[in-house]
Amino acid sequence: MPEVIVQGKTKGPAAKRVSLRAWALDLTQRIWRPTGTVIAIVLALLVTGHVVYGNHGLSIWQQKRAEDRALQQEIKDLQRENAQMRQRIDHLNSDPEAIEREAREKLHYAKPGEVIVNLPDTSQAQHTPGK
Repeated sequence: MPEVIVQGKTKGPAAKRVSLRAWALDLTQRIWRPTGTVIAIVLALLVTGHVVYGNHGLSIWQQKRAEDRALQQEIKDLQRENAQMRQRIDHLNSDPEAIEREAREKLHYAKPGEVIVNLPDTSQAQHTPGK
């Protein structure tokens, strides 16, 4: 193996003889180790950025989670409304007076000999200008 003479801190004849392998190892430790550390840190930051802000990152996950909670609440509200409508249907199917009341109010049905008179809504009459 070839040998290289490396000057130490002392000058003159006190120079050390170091093998090429030791010199290369020393160079690697002084230059490539810090460079490798910087590269590893940059890669770690890039991966972290991708995990947080990527297509399937944490920010998107939190948005989807909030959207899921809102949709679950909407489902509960619709189920509650559906149950109320079922109760109303059952009530209308079982109570003839409720059916008659609905027919009179919503469909403006009248019994023979009755006259239906529609009066204007008082809240609309108050808000129209000039009246």
